[in-house]
Amino acid sequence: MFFTYILYSATINKYYVGQTDNIENRLRSHHSGISPYTKIANDWQLVYSESFQTRKEAIQRENEIKRKKSRLYIERLIGKA
Repeated sequence: MFFTYILYSATINKYYVGQTDNIENRLRSHHSGISPYTKIANDWQLVYSESFQTRKEAIQRENEIKRKKSRLYIERLIGKA
């Protein structure tokens, strides 16, 4: 099983979109400061995820969300707007 996920940091008021096969491990990785983008905050929270049978599908969905380049789209997706 693979996942496309969205994280949110209240500290920097930003969202992060990614994909993984293990959300818990990936979240720990984000909190540890390994990723250059997410190391600027340590309060990332999982706010949304979708599951897929293949990594290819998860990557396609991640790219679809990122191509929107829209905070409003993400907030509608997670039910915040």
